[in-house]
Amino acid sequence: MTVYKNDNPDYFDLSLGSMVNQTVKPNEIVIVKDGPVPDALEQVINKYAAKANIVQVQLEVNQGLGKALNEGIKYCSNELIARMDSDDFSMPNRCELELKEFEANPSLDIIGCPVDEFVGDIDNIVGVRDVPYTNEDIYTFARRRDPFNHPTVMYRKSKVESVGCYSDYRKNQDTDLWIKLLSAGAVCANLKEHVFRFRFDEGTYRKRKSWINTKILIEIRYKAWKSGFNSFGDFLMVFIAQMGMYIMPESVQKFVYKKILR
Repeated sequence: MTVYKNDNPDYFDLSLGSMVNQTVKPNEIVIVKDGPVPDALEQVINKYAAKANIVQVQLEVNQGLGKALNEGIKYCSNELIARMDSDDFSMPNRCELELKEFEANPSLDIIGCPVDEFVGDIDNIVGVRDVPYTNEDIYTFARRRDPFNHPTVMYRKSKVESVGCYSDYRKNQDTDLWIKLLSAGAVCANLKEHVFRFRFDEGTYRKRKSWINTKILIEIRYKAWKSGFNSFGDFLMVFIAQMGMYIMPESVQKFVYKKILR
């Protein structure tokens, strides 16, 4: 997990607590403080420090998500790493189910799951973000869209390190990582069970409509085409879709997001 100064302490408390209270408890939780954080966030960490083995990694200044995650990976002592964001919620059996898949398939490199999007209370579900389930379907899907929901994944540390971990993009670091992993022949899966709740609000639309987000995603997908990961037609579809989402009014974006992309 990473946390930085602007994170909501209540959201962070809910998120960290959901990992501490898994049915299969993690033997360590690595938290990267991406620059100095206020006392309210420190208090959340201290609250759970007596209940779990929390490894704290302090970065002197804010580095951004990609660099913070790369630093955290260095401190993870296990081969299997479960990702988590500081404002979402993992259902109690999330890690148990993901671990079972690794036990059943020793070749597996990464697994994620669908997410239920919520606003406010975690039981106030407003949408579902589905994903392909099989290795073959994941590879096909990934040519145009992300095949994993980033905070839901559990992956092999050695496999992620073998492709250079996260690249230094300000946004969409996960998209780039999926392309690198699949280009390296990663064995993939997604659970069918809905064991993750993703916090969604009006700000989510604005973040995805930003020019920085649009530009970086197009750049990543362009590189993927040039490397042979996907066809020019795949890249063109992504380019048109991203530019369309950036240009269209937010009200239309919301309709497309809810009715077409979900």
